[in-house]
Amino acid sequence: MSSGTHRLCEGRVVVVTGAGRGLGRAHALAYAAEGARVVVNDLGVGLDGTPDPDSPAARVVEEIRTQGGEATAHGGDIATTDGAASLVRTALDTYGRLDTLVNNAGFLRDRMLVNLDEDDWDAVLHVHLKGHFLPLKHAAAHWRAETRAGRTPTARIVNTSSGAGLLGSLGQGNYSAAKAGIVGLTLVAAAELARYGVQVNAIAPAARTRMTEGAFAEAMAAPGTGFDAMAPENVSPLVVWLGSAASEGVTGRVFETEGGRITVMEGWHAGPTTDKGARWTPEEAGETALKLLAEARKPGPVYGSG
Repeated sequence: MSSGTHRLCEGRVVVVTGAGRGLGRAHALAYAAEGARVVVNDLGVGLDGTPDPDSPAARVVEEIRTQGGEATAHGGDIATTDGAASLVRTALDTYGRLDTLVNNAGFLRDRMLVNLDEDDWDAVLHVHLKGHFLPLKHAAAHWRAETRAGRTPTARIVNTSSGAGLLGSLGQGNYSAAKAGIVGLTLVAAAELARYGVQVNAIAPAARTRMTEGAFAEAMAAPGTGFDAMAPENVSPLVVWLGSAASEGVTGRVFETEGGRITVMEGWHAGPTTDKGARWTPEEAGETALKLLAEARKPGPVYGSG
């Protein structure tokens, strides 16, 4: 909780998808500690997206209530139209408003590209990319209606990308493509929704979750003593700030966050260029491309490539 009596999200209603475990759970608890009323969404599926009979959303709600906060559970599939619509409706029916949407839900089905089945491609794109688009769409429709009724909100959306979406990650072609798509969606949404009082940003977090503790066991292991850099709770303060009214003016940005480090990611910018003023031959184009590449900044290595 913030120092003194002021809490950053007092009175706000926040929806967090995939909030039953890991980063989503940490975000939900952090928002509640800052005074928000939280809709805890979790379908309760396994790491690969298959049904899990022990849904954790109710447990997180109970944690929040035990600590004196307000929360309600939502168990719908937010990657479907009905599930996303009911998510927004749950916030409005329960608390009468919606201020912040945190898109976090996802799972992995890792394979090298030559072994990646079409179903595994579709499933990961579905939960990450469509699972961001549909809640965003339904929340934005509500905020547009509010604006048209003369009640322009102070609304926030925080999307979840990944370093895999910014640089690529071996064995995660589906996940990397989905997370890169989320960055593109964030930029478009920030531009389109500004007129309705909505700010849209994305994070690219690194933390210990079900998705990372198996694939990167050594890097994600908690230390015996000292600062636990990979604890998911380290990511949540930035997410809470981005979802609060205090982040006024910050939109269309991507932040990498890990442990105690926060980095503004600068994305694609024009590098070295030249213009012949006429059509190139293939040989000329190739020679020119090589010269420009020699002047260009080297890209960061793909995760897992050494």
